Amino acid sequence: MNYQTLHEITFYAMYVVAALAAMLIVERLIYYSITLADARALERVMTHDVNSLGDLPEKLVARDSVGAEALREMLQTKSELTDHRDVEDLSEAIYIAMRAKLTRRLWILDTVVTAAPLLGLLGTILGIIETFSALATSGISDPSSVSKGIGTALFATALGISIALFGLLFHNLFQDKVDRINDNLKILLIRAGMGRASTPAPAPRAAPHAEPVPALAA
Repeated sequence: MNYQTLHEITFYAMYVVAALAAMLIVERLIYYSITLADARALERVMTHDVNSLGDLPEKLVARDSVGAEALREMLQTKSELTDHRDVEDLSEAIYIAMRAKLTRRLWILDTVVTAAPLLGLLGTILGIIETFSALATSGISDPSSVSKGIGTALFATALGISIALFGLLFHNLFQDKVDRINDNLKILLIRAGMGRASTPAPAPRAAPHAEPVPALAA
């Protein structure tokens, strides 16, 4: 078995993982920043008096963001409901759907954080095996080459831990941004659910029909 080839493959795998994590971090960083800004802007204009999409600025509602999508669905569907419990169920369903969109692709970064140190450890083990195989073949004729091989093997562990720390930092940052956006979504949906959509009042009872008074005989 060629341990040197396997050792090199683990390095290439870590480089691919690092590039994937970097691209995901840039994409999610831009997405969360824009989404959080839109949610805060909608929260400022979303008052208890808003009952329809026409009461909100069109440029905010028309955006392709989680907050705008949640408000559109809430205000459009709320007019068809008459019970507060139905409105609450609708609000919770929209919140769950939007939360799933916010956490999309974060599992990739979580996997990178877990897998990178393991790849580094694998590279170190393969590098040490390769070094000992060379020692078994040629003996300790050149101590510098042995030190170089062990150093390269340990570099794999250092690279894997570095990738994991880098990914963990941004993973925690993104979790914080998701929590903030979720808080804004809750406020938006609560305010959108208030106002109309109440149980209709019972119709007033009709006045009892008065029976005619018989005329008195003269």
